[in-house]
Amino acid sequence: MKKSINAWAVDPETGFEEMFRQLHEAGFDGVELNVDAENHSAHSLTLSTTGEELRQLRALSKRYELPVVSISSSLYGGKMGSPDSVERAFTKMLLKKQLECAQALESGGILVVPGGGSPKISLVEDVRRSLETLLSLREEILKSGVYTGVENVWNGFFTSPFQMAEFIDRLDCPFAGAYFDVGNVVAFSWPEFWIEVLGKRIHNVHIKDFKRRGGLNQGGAFVDLLLGDVNWKAVLPALRRTGFDGYLTAEVFREDSAVPEIPYEKFYSAVAKAMVRILEENEKEQ
Repeated sequence: MKKSINAWAVDPETGFEEMFRQLHEAGFDGVELNVDAENHSAHSLTLSTTGEELRQLRALSKRYELPVVSISSSLYGGKMGSPDSVERAFTKMLLKKQLECAQALESGGILVVPGGGSPKISLVEDVRRSLETLLSLREEILKSGVYTGVENVWNGFFTSPFQMAEFIDRLDCPFAGAYFDVGNVVAFSWPEFWIEVLGKRIHNVHIKDFKRRGGLNQGGAFVDLLLGDVNWKAVLPALRRTGFDGYLTAEVFREDSAVPEIPYEKFYSAVAKAMVRILEENEKEQ
């Protein structure tokens, strides 16, 4: 497995070229870019990013030997399962833009977020509309050759790995799967058991760490890698048993670290070193 990091971890004032340089020097093997709102950061993709800009980014990726491994987005925000047809149409446009970016940057996958995330929306209808939205793009996803991964986020949509697996299976698409976030289930479950259920559906992985306040469902907080309750010695073997051998993408934020005022470049290096420890200690166990 290889080390990647989401660009949200990077100082928002840092431009693309400096970001590629800094992350390469920190020891990462790849980076995940994001489609964000205009002016979100100096290194965000947007809905208006042009083909020429993507070609320039691909050149930077090659120059700094840092592949763009996947394309995420901050713009789904409960829209895919919304009863508002305009909001659902927006998610279709967004997903197509992510596929465009992924193809241009030779990325293997994109991250999408199903669900409406509101107590005013029936879960039955939320699932139905989210499935309909994705199924309407099935041909575009197939033609792209890019894995479209649905992620388990904190929106109350996927609360069980069985539910997530069933949702993916109903898409019935060889390029649709799970973008599994290890840290997002720790508060109420154990990620290694989600991996066991999701199996070969997993094509992309986010990692972060979470420290429970007590037992399950008692709250907690995100913390630095290796300081939380993720059992990496169970998680990595579980991933390997599925056949996964891709990028582990750290979705981490400086403000969640033990030293939130740490200089950004030192923060990147600390994350990369923690990931090396996670990978090396797992190798010793085999």
